Amino acid sequence: MNEILFFGSNQKPKLFKNETNKITKPIQFKFENENENENVKQNQNENEKQIKQISSGLFSTIFLFKNGKAIEYLKDSNQNPQKIQIENIQKVTVSYQNEAILTIEGNVFAKGIDINPNNLKEFINISSLIKDKNDRIIQDIVSGYSSIYLLTSNQNVYGIGSNKLAQLGFDSETLPKTEKPILIMKNVSKIFSGNSSVNVFLLNSNQELFGCGLNEYGQLGLGESRRRETKIQKLTKIKNIPKGKIIYIQSGNFHSIMLIENENENENPKRKLYSCGRSQYNGLGKPKITYEFTEIKSSLFENDDILDISVGDKHTLILTSNSKLIGFGYNNFGELGTGDTYWNQSIPIQIELPKLRFNENISNYHISCGDFSSFLYYSTPSFSNLEEDLIKLFRRKEFCNISFKTENGEIIEAHKLILKYRLNQNENQIEKLQEIISNKSIKESNQIFEMIYSNRIINPKLYSEIKEIINSNEKIEETMKRIYLNENENENEKDFIIERKEKQYKFPKLILIMRSELYRGMFLSVTEDKSNKVTDYSELSNKSFQIFEYWIYSNQIKDEIEITQEIIEEIKIGIDYFQLNQTNPNLFDLLINKFNNQNLIQNSNQKKKENCLIF
Repeated sequence: MNEILFFGSNQKPKLFKNETNKITKPIQFKFENENENENVKQNQNENEKQIKQISSGLFSTIFLFKNGKAIEYLKDSNQNPQKIQIENIQKVTVSYQNEAILTIEGNVFAKGIDINPNNLKEFINISSLIKDKNDRIIQDIVSGYSSIYLLTSNQNVYGIGSNKLAQLGFDSETLPKTEKPILIMKNVSKIFSGNSSVNVFLLNSNQELFGCGLNEYGQLGLGESRRRETKIQKLTKIKNIPKGKIIYIQSGNFHSIMLIENENENENPKRKLYSCGRSQYNGLGKPKITYEFTEIKSSLFENDDILDISVGDKHTLILTSNSKLIGFGYNNFGELGTGDTYWNQSIPIQIELPKLRFNENISNYHISCGDFSSFLYYSTPSFSNLEEDLIKLFRRKEFCNISFKTENGEIIEAHKLILKYRLNQNENQIEKLQEIISNKSIKESNQIFEMIYSNRIINPKLYSEIKEIINSNEKIEETMKRIYLNENENENEKDFIIERKEKQYKFPKLILIMRSELYRGMFLSVTEDKSNKVTDYSELSNKSFQIFEYWIYSNQIKDEIEITQEIIEEIKIGIDYFQLNQTNPNLFDLLINKFNNQNLIQNSNQKKKENCLIF
């Protein structure tokens, strides 16, 4: 079931046939043929049209659904959506006249005037154009006004499109445009931009922030002296940023908004907003131009947690934990939803909303600003592969061996081995968790466990209570790898044995279920074989089986294992035999990359030896 509210420009594309070109108050958006009175039809479409993400630009809007499919409304579509002929979509991003799509497999398809000007309607695989083949698995994408940015699984950032305002980080006279992705920066953990922005922000693993693009009005937050020096800025480190963990940054045409979480251990985590740039259209949330990121203060959200932010061309929206939607900035098209088109709003103002169907789960709502339009939509939590399976399975009694009692005496059961590693490997932390759960409702308790298993902040207020006991810096994959690498782990907690000739391999059933459709069917079947052994996988060599064993836990390949052509052929057979639930990056791609890298190193060493012999 969907809950989508819309307000703002109803042109290019026209999303509502029978509405005016400017929709000034939030109204319910419905897809073609969606009718609440037709319960049968609605139930049939429910799984197909559960919203995952909405991205909107000046001339198009894309709706991405939970099933990995998407539709787009275009400026000349006359309110008739078109199905995008790409499957397994993970994320979409729309900018001025460009669109990009990231698939679960790590491929990026894009179209638009800056990507394929000879055929604006054709999506092409731009990730395959990356020169370094080892960087062709993409982890994240964002788009700016006339550029698209790709974050690879190797933590490198590439850009494609226009560089006329140095938005790709290089001298615009030397490189005005590129038709293939070009490397901008290495060792990047997050990328940020905006559909109307010619700026991009890059955050490295040390929480150092870099930016490039237009800085005429201080949009990069470099400070007044740098603004006077040049309005166009090549890639540079941004200093004097506020203290805390950078959660998100998004830019409009004239301003940038930053969301930062307070990391003071003596305080509950508190998110604060900062902005920089031009004040003329008041997208800053304050009336004065600022050349560095400075805090936005308002009584409307000083006591709330900020759940989500989004930035349009000249306006900004904020969603808070107390179900408030707050906006400021340009409003000539009604994009602030205030019921009028007064041209701007200089300070934050609360937007009146109709009653929301899922108001009790406000943390599952998201906001998305187009250039001159706005969406508020409901989307249930979406976890990637391993995390998603954990959330689904930790409630199953057959895989749980520890109980927690809520304030009403209801019982929640969990997997002790996983909790042990998610809670810093400390038994005392489990006792502290029991104390916290004993004062919570069943709903709050479930949210707490979801945050522990997924390492995502589902509910900021509850997260503040478990922050001290959870290892919030560790990914699920790292937890699984630590379980595997810990030689002193209690063998009773590894409850399934695979025997291969002379050696036994022990796994928790939960791990095998998450990684293999073969074991998923075996353990979850009604006619499940109650034995705890599967014997003799003689088709695989010991080395190939070690690769499977390590990958099942860590989603990685051991550095010390040398990959041969024979191993690759065996792995092909093994993937089908185990019916492996592949993730991004998948096992076969990792093997190919490692095999290619080995050959490059061997060739390089051989050339060095030959050169030595010559001299």
